[in-house]
Amino acid sequence: MNRNILLLLLLPAAAMAQAPSSAQIAERLTANNLKADVSFLASDALQGRGTPSPGLDIAAEFIASQFRAAGLDPAGDDGYFQNAPFVQVTPDQEGRSLTLDIDGKTIAVDPAKFAVSDTVAAVDLKQAAVVIATTLDGLTPEQVGGKVLVMLPAAGGRRRVNPTILARLSPALVINLAAAGGLPPGPSRVRPADAPSVPTLMVWDPAMAEALTPGAVDAKISAHVAAPKVESVKLRNVVGVLRGSDPALRDTYILVTGHYDHLGVRGTGSGDHIFNGANDDASGTSCVIEIARTLGSLSARPKRSILFMALFGEELGLLGSRYYAAHPIFPLAKTIADLNLEQMGRTDDNTGPRVGVVNATGFDFTDITTLLAKAGDDFGIKLVKDEQNSDSFFARSDNQALADAGIPSHTFSVGYVFPDYHGAGDEWPKIDYENMAKVDRTIALGLWRIADSAEVPHWNAANPKTEPYRKAAEALGK
Repeated sequence: MNRNILLLLLLPAAAMAQAPSSAQIAERLTANNLKADVSFLASDALQGRGTPSPGLDIAAEFIASQFRAAGLDPAGDDGYFQNAPFVQVTPDQEGRSLTLDIDGKTIAVDPAKFAVSDTVAAVDLKQAAVVIATTLDGLTPEQVGGKVLVMLPAAGGRRRVNPTILARLSPALVINLAAAGGLPPGPSRVRPADAPSVPTLMVWDPAMAEALTPGAVDAKISAHVAAPKVESVKLRNVVGVLRGSDPALRDTYILVTGHYDHLGVRGTGSGDHIFNGANDDASGTSCVIEIARTLGSLSARPKRSILFMALFGEELGLLGSRYYAAHPIFPLAKTIADLNLEQMGRTDDNTGPRVGVVNATGFDFTDITTLLAKAGDDFGIKLVKDEQNSDSFFARSDNQALADAGIPSHTFSVGYVFPDYHGAGDEWPKIDYENMAKVDRTIALGLWRIADSAEVPHWNAANPKTEPYRKAAEALGK
């Protein structure tokens, strides 16, 4: 037989043989390597990786070194870094005042029960009209422009608001009514240097919350806030790419993301004030590192390229992921999916033990979950839908920013709310590293299969909740 014909006949078999086995994945992706990464990222030396902070910078350098060791190609504008010009805004919390006039009575909010969470200019309002809402959906500039927009507490006590949409509505002031006991904003905020600013207060006053209900009418708000201090800062996403092998598909990409920031150092007095963020999200960042190391060590490459990215500023409003969506390194139209990894280590969920399972937010928003579920069979991991939390948590991590841009995206986690969530007790010894390794192996194998497939993930058109994401995808030409 002609030698060239024989080689052509053998090519499909050779290509199939190159796909990694579960054993190859398992021997490379180990619990000890994950423990090493998490214990460093969540150590007291990094001071909780606040955005911005020296600890966050050290974490970024560490992640870049691990991407380099994994053999990823640098993909940023500065090696492994995508630099993002931001400003740090430190509000003047002194001399501020807030008053609500409603139904013939006046509620003067105690300054101890509200704080400036975002503004780059002074605020001075007298008897401004009020619009009350639970979401920005359906609001127009005609309804909101020049008024005080009061946002009622979100389900679960945490709200993600698209800053671009908020700026388009042009309210004079936004008041976020916070759930009782919620964390007040930190002493400063960061925002893109060129982003429009909407003055925002966080208020946790029960009297105001009781008075401002969806049916409230004729409410007026007066407020005074001094101008803040504004300084330039440089923040960085850490990015590396594993190049695909197929000449026709290597210029298409799948993202693997996790945020490397946390809450920094907060509070005064005795006790532990370092919010180490081991599970949230040193665990997810370590998973990104170890999956990159695992796939980078294989002799075979999937057809498509994989972009591994550690994101800054998730805790302050998805800052790094929104920056990437606005300034993509590779075209969004050629980006087929985002697998975002967060809270991958703790199995002691508030709902009970979470061993041998992995969750996906927006579980049935795309067909990615079906593809990953098959990989779980190899490692004893079940991909499950948490009926209570799956959809509501979709907007609570970096997958949301990519979904808003039209990219099929999910956040994968072992649990949703665990002891020490956003507390100083979220430390590295509490993580179940053996379970974490099995979950990571599932993600790694499923990721490789998705990246090696000629088919691409799609939004689920039968689910009405995906409509805005499908429209965004259509705008990309998908």
